[in-house]
Amino acid sequence: MKISIERGTLLKAVSQAQSVVERRNTIPILANVLIEAEGDTASFRATDLDIEVVDKAPAVVERAGATTVSAVTLHEIVRKLPDGALVKLSDDGASGRLTVEAGRSNFTLATLPKEDFPVMASAEYTSNFAAPAPVLRRLFDKSKFAISTEETRYYLNGVYMHVADGEGGKVLRCVATDGHRLARIDADLPPGAETMPGVIVPRKTVGEMRKLLDDDEAQIAVSVSETKVRFATPEITLTSKVIDGTFPDYARVIPVGNPRKMEVDANEFAKAVDRVATVSSERSRAVKLALDEDRLVLSVNAPDSGAAVEELPVAYGDEKLEIGFNAKYLLEIASQVDRENAVFMFNSSGDPTLMREGSDTSAVYVVMPMRV
Repeated sequence: MKISIERGTLLKAVSQAQSVVERRNTIPILANVLIEAEGDTASFRATDLDIEVVDKAPAVVERAGATTVSAVTLHEIVRKLPDGALVKLSDDGASGRLTVEAGRSNFTLATLPKEDFPVMASAEYTSNFAAPAPVLRRLFDKSKFAISTEETRYYLNGVYMHVADGEGGKVLRCVATDGHRLARIDADLPPGAETMPGVIVPRKTVGEMRKLLDDDEAQIAVSVSETKVRFATPEITLTSKVIDGTFPDYARVIPVGNPRKMEVDANEFAKAVDRVATVSSERSRAVKLALDEDRLVLSVNAPDSGAAVEELPVAYGDEKLEIGFNAKYLLEIASQVDRENAVFMFNSSGDPTLMREGSDTSAVYVVMPMRV
């Protein structure tokens, strides 16, 4: 194999590959990226056996072929090369070495046989559809903060993507929860997604897939089966196993009859919570909300470190209420609000609180209170 490729193009492809590779693994080939050159493209494939990413990049191919080399080492070399450099990658197939040349720099890297590289079996996808990148970005960005990190409840370690009944008909919905907070985000159902099985997309896949969604003009081809999900652009294909488990009945947790309504500037609210939480004990991070007519008093009382109080003007016309929350959860939910106002719906100090963005019901958040 012998190819020439522009440094920026190579860096983009290799950085996507090396982020999939697990830093510590017992199978040496899994630390490598599979480079395949043919025609006028080079493809870079990496896997951790649960996720596989393939990045195609334009290249001048003098001699077609394939080899595997350490993804992290290649990424570090390319990252340190000067901007605009032309990088030449070549191996003769016999020496077990890949030569990387750019200007006056020359590197020789150990390779492993391409035959040993595991390629993820292609599943029969039962549903195929396309969705604009900004739509998918919103679905996953607004829900991923609520993904659970508890390994024992593995079925909560991802975002549940499925077709659901929305207010105006069927919607594409993403839900994540860790038992303390929940995010439920809806989008218009793309054509072809009607028969999609509900799947739990793992946390790592959500992070890797996010890199495909930065181009606002891009259409993402989505393929779903009971066991796998695939997101693809013309250049990058990301395939992942889904979490084998049943997502809980989240609808039961979302309160429907919370009568007390508070409307507040989301940005000001987040800043105020952040300020008063400065003195809270790191373990509980509890902040108390005391609501009275058009007035919210945020307070923290941490016997070890001190106390803090801040008052905010809000729109509130119901009876007085005192309720406590984990400050971190409030901040994460408030940071999801794109509009000016956040609307909180309370029932009592012991019941789940609902939050949405203004009058928009396509994004709904639930947070559990805590004793303060």
